Amino acid sequence: MKPKKILHLFFSRPRWGVTLFLLSLVLVATSCDDDDDNPTPTETQNIVQVAQGSSNLTTLVSALTKYPDLVSTLSGNGDFTVFAPTNAAFTDLLAAVGQTSIDDIPEDVLKNILQYHVITTDDLNANELTAGSLETANTEDIAVTTTGGVKLNGTANVTTADVEATNGVVHIVDAVLVPPSVIPIVGTIVAPAYFNKDFTTLIGAVKAADPSILTTLLGNGPSGNGLTLFAPTNAAFTAAGITSLPDQATLNAVLTYHVIDGEVMASDLPEGSASIPTLNGNFYLSNNGSSGVFINGTTEVIATDISASNGVVHVIDRTLMPPSQTIAEIAVDLSTSSNPEFTQLVAALSRTSGTATDLLAAVSNADVNLTVFAPTDAAFEQLYTALGVTSVDEIPLATLTAVLQHHVIGARVFSTDLVDGTAETLNGDVTIHAGDGTITDESGNAANLSENAALLNVLATNGVIHTIDRVLLPQ
Repeated sequence: MKPKKILHLFFSRPRWGVTLFLLSLVLVATSCDDDDDNPTPTETQNIVQVAQGSSNLTTLVSALTKYPDLVSTLSGNGDFTVFAPTNAAFTDLLAAVGQTSIDDIPEDVLKNILQYHVITTDDLNANELTAGSLETANTEDIAVTTTGGVKLNGTANVTTADVEATNGVVHIVDAVLVPPSVIPIVGTIVAPAYFNKDFTTLIGAVKAADPSILTTLLGNGPSGNGLTLFAPTNAAFTAAGITSLPDQATLNAVLTYHVIDGEVMASDLPEGSASIPTLNGNFYLSNNGSSGVFINGTTEVIATDISASNGVVHVIDRTLMPPSQTIAEIAVDLSTSSNPEFTQLVAALSRTSGTATDLLAAVSNADVNLTVFAPTDAAFEQLYTALGVTSVDEIPLATLTAVLQHHVIGARVFSTDLVDGTAETLNGDVTIHAGDGTITDESGNAANLSENAALLNVLATNGVIHTIDRVLLPQ
């Protein structure tokens, strides 16, 4: 019986007053003998104060204090029912979602979980918790069963009931209640990102993408053998120049480019260079052992083998962007940008168009794999000065063609694949000095790879572009 009901009987039936008064003294004396693991029933404290008074609810209190609006609500007037998870319950939740602290969990996710523990419409004692469902503050329902004690959602037991407060009642539970909308995520490859603040951009992208993307990520892949997710951090999106989410079609393409059909642990990744099929085309892996694992030349795998019920997660430091243009199309775009880099290269390639050695057609061909060391406009100006000309039009076509061929390797080679030694171009060999980031031509001239990461490993549908600061000359 609630204390307010006892007081009503006390004052409405004076002849029972002395007996009930003595009984209340006994109850108070008994409660004072309890330890501090559970809050002492009282109607002099609101729900927040009740929780603060229990050493067994410190994690819950820490979580609540992140949200002043929740603290204000549960400290104010009302008739609330709160299911309060113990510290051990939160420890179990963190283990289930792969985190070490509630501070790791995104605030919107944690708040949603907390609201799922609050009934705002009534203060329900244990004997009023009947089998059925209760709508919570997050608008989702809790399923209540009463056989063998009160159990919530089939997982959480009420271990201490009817802790009275001035604005409601608290029931201590031995498990954190997870909203039904969140349960499908727990344990999957989505969970490590969903429950971690470092991946809020990725989760925002998944939510903004077509719903089929989340369905795919929660499944076992087309083969039924699970999935491998390369998960970009928030910083990874910034590193890739993504400061706001693109349109849905682009998001769909980008997200599926991070997923492999099948569970691939770090030890299963092929050594050296390899083309890896994803759910949206291939990316290019450079597994250099102790020197690191890279994708498309600029993205590094920084954490591996986060196991999930439907696969495995590896963390990356730069978001992967699937290619959509050929080498020629990228060069043209960069030649017409606000800071053009390749107007002279495009002009030189165009001069070969229609000839027996049509290099413009070659770098436009979607069915090849090439690496182009692309000289900047400043590099061509250096060449013009050395040759005493003013433009590519003054260079004999045969000479120009031979020079351009000296910049093209007939395979896709990322900067992370470069090793010291010679590399065969379409016209002679160049010498690679990987540590210095230089390419030396047959005439002994050294060109430097660009220090601007955006101008290295520029991925095309038919190869990759590396920007250099000097035109390479064959013998």
